[in-house]
Amino acid sequence: MTRRGVAPHIDGRIVRDVVLRREGLRWPFPDDLPSLLAGRRVAATGRRGKYLLVQFEHGTLIIHLGMSGHLRVLPAGLPPEKHDHFDMTVAGADGVHVLRMTDPRRFGAVLWHAAADGALEQHTLLRSLGVEPLGEDFCGKLLFEQTRTRSAAIKQVLMAGDIVVGVGNIYCSESLFRAGINPKTAANRISAARYDRLAQAIRDVLAEAIVQGGSTLRDFISVNGQSGYFQQSYFVYDRAGVPCRLCGAPVRQIKQGQRSTFYCVNCQK
Repeated sequence: MTRRGVAPHIDGRIVRDVVLRREGLRWPFPDDLPSLLAGRRVAATGRRGKYLLVQFEHGTLIIHLGMSGHLRVLPAGLPPEKHDHFDMTVAGADGVHVLRMTDPRRFGAVLWHAAADGALEQHTLLRSLGVEPLGEDFCGKLLFEQTRTRSAAIKQVLMAGDIVVGVGNIYCSESLFRAGINPKTAANRISAARYDRLAQAIRDVLAEAIVQGGSTLRDFISVNGQSGYFQQSYFVYDRAGVPCRLCGAPVRQIKQGQRSTFYCVNCQK
């Protein structure tokens, strides 16, 4: 959803300036990033998992929003606030504006991969990522085959990112509910037929989220400053103690890998 919001405002535009307001976030900012990008044209904007890829002729800017980061396109000259750490000012036929990254918890990242360093897919943060959930390679068969030796809970396996990317905590809980799979079930104990249902559920949940503008946490703002509406149709996420929309049993909440998981014990076996 972030790429869809950002791309129309920066693709084909010329970078006028880059401002870094601290030494880095999760990792240090590249020291020479302003000089690397000033005067350069954005060729295209892509995505790999949760990484936004701003592509230039001489390399790619890699942006990750972490747990609390967000991007906004703002008018040029708007003063920064406390947690605004990165600005990229671009100019085009529609005027000058700023792509601004805000990250209160500073778990995000802004990195640079030079074209001279080799294929982008071999970057240390990207090379071990799984397939895209809305791509042709993602299916129940893939999930089944890749989990035969994995005894960890299916929720944690899905979120690891090495089989499939982009299925975050919210979408994972919602997809498992729709597929009728308990999030604590060992991944290698799920049948091929159930994985077929899970793969389709993941596709459906993500497709609906895209149409509705994404999910929203308290500290999430979409690129145009508006919140997504997908959270209004949650079946289980963030509904602990609330009756299940299907069977009426209270939705339960547990911790898995330091993340909250929500599920229905009646509907998810």
